[in-house]
Amino acid sequence: MNPASRHLGLMIALTFVTGLVDAGGYLGLDRVFVGNMTGNVVILGMGAAGADGLPVLGPALALATFIFGAGIAGLSMRSSPAGWSPRLSAVVVGSVLLVAATAILIGFASSDDVKVVAAAMTAFAMGMQAAAARKVGVADVTTVVVTSTITVWAVDMFARPSRATILNRRIAAIVAILLGALVGALLVEIALWLVFAVAAVLGGVVAVVGHGTMLAEGRLAKSGPEARS
Repeated sequence: MNPASRHLGLMIALTFVTGLVDAGGYLGLDRVFVGNMTGNVVILGMGAAGADGLPVLGPALALATFIFGAGIAGLSMRSSPAGWSPRLSAVVVGSVLLVAATAILIGFASSDDVKVVAAAMTAFAMGMQAAAARKVGVADVTTVVVTSTITVWAVDMFARPSRATILNRRIAAIVAILLGALVGALLVEIALWLVFAVAAVLGGVVAVVGHGTMLAEGRLAKSGPEARS
């Protein structure tokens, strides 16, 4: 598998992770989206109006920590080249550790205050993930937003209907976040902490494979001149 295809697969996996944690956040952490910030902005607006007892504190903190996480991660990778790099690996690992800490926190306590903290921690992690995905630069796969992906997919499907435009990376990203939400909702019925534990494991696998791919590319680049001499 070439690096571009592997990067695409890794970003699809992280999109699945977003579906997982968003299901956990919405169903188990008082209707807070921890990855999809569009949902939080809408809930925050309706909650501020007092509609249907919707929360305000949780979505507001999640939005703020997502922004902060994305900003800090972006600054840390600012001087790194596009694609996978050691700093990007560090960002992904940091995101994974935060999600794992969320799973541990929820496993030992379940008060309302703990839920707010858990949502904020996971949103920070998802902000880091989104910044990392942007640095990898796989077109149409941001790992946290699918509205624009759906729009482009629909436009292309109607303009140029063919197998290639219907079955591509865009539909893969849409399906990934859908399946992630499905699995997350099923896991919530077993235990809320399990949602974030599974998300952390999957994120860890992505970090290991991505870093390994980077090292393999580096070795190949170094051996290239020697092979040609």
